Amino acid sequence: MTIEHVWVSLSPRRPDDRPRWPALAASWVSASGSSCADDSSGLGLVDGALQFALRLGQEDPAPVPGGGYTGELWETLATLAAADLGAARAIEPHLDALAILEQAGDTGAASGSVASGSAPGASTWGVFAAEGGPHPLVACAQDGAGWTLTGTKPWCSLADRLDRALISAAVGGGGASVPRRLFAVDLRQPGVRVEPGAWHARGLTEVPSGPVHFDNVEAEPVGAAGWYLERPGFAWGGIGVAACWFGGAVGAGRTLAECARNTADPLLQLHLGVVDERLSDARRALAEAAHLVDGGSATGESGRLLAKRVRATVARASEDVLRHVAHALGPAPLALDAEHAKRVADLELYLRQHHAEKDEASLGRQLAEGTDLPW
Repeated sequence: MTIEHVWVSLSPRRPDDRPRWPALAASWVSASGSSCADDSSGLGLVDGALQFALRLGQEDPAPVPGGGYTGELWETLATLAAADLGAARAIEPHLDALAILEQAGDTGAASGSVASGSAPGASTWGVFAAEGGPHPLVACAQDGAGWTLTGTKPWCSLADRLDRALISAAVGGGGASVPRRLFAVDLRQPGVRVEPGAWHARGLTEVPSGPVHFDNVEAEPVGAAGWYLERPGFAWGGIGVAACWFGGAVGAGRTLAECARNTADPLLQLHLGVVDERLSDARRALAEAAHLVDGGSATGESGRLLAKRVRATVARASEDVLRHVAHALGPAPLALDAEHAKRVADLELYLRQHHAEKDEASLGRQLAEGTDLPW
């Protein structure tokens, strides 16, 4: 078993003490190959990842944050990301959607077939909740005929490959100040059009995330206006994304570790030491967050604060890892190692889901407005 196939742990374990979901992820990675770097389209790996997402989503207990196994869930995402960030990017939103639907059912926020148990785990899911663009998505209630969506939704990952998605939309003609409402949408119905040729990224090329146009598309509400952002799981889902960043950084760090083991170069050893420090910082942040989420103390204001801190810590650590690996290894692996080059490009793009100084300012604003400081 190569190092890429060892699961990523958030806490020390014996080699034979394999947690269930991370072990499944490691086995799937081993069976499918550690990367799709030699697949120019990446379509085969994405299809396999979505099938594995269906399998994970049907596990009992369900792999959802707050269910007592949050650390293992995030280890699973990190394990997948350490092997291939494209696979993790396909699987993470599916699990997030199932967690949202479960939480909606637990709180009575679901409605229609979502509430009555229409086997959401049998479909592949995405979560499309980014806002922006000149033609924002608007939800309208039709007299006696449910809801419809019209407009354009940006940043819709794998919209042409998924069965369904949870999609946020403004209700009526409201602007940005109106709380959004979440809807479950069948992406195979008429009126859903994925904009072709919009994805020009060099990272995550197999996960196109361009705009999707909706024209009077039927939709089913999940929760009242504002529920999607107000629920505790919103912050937890954001930390799950950070677990994917962490896994990608672990993959890059492993490349450096393999090189350092074959040489006595003190500069390689220096960079490896710094990488270990940064990854340890990120691991501790995720492990502590998992403990707090499962302990019930990461809700409301404290949950939002925790997510901001963890995401910032993991993002900064991941950027430092990329920099030190690049300084240590030079241009050769970026030019000659397809798997490493793909991982770096994928992680650099994925990390931009953390909005850098904008998110740091949001954290500072929350602290300045009265949150008790732990230091």
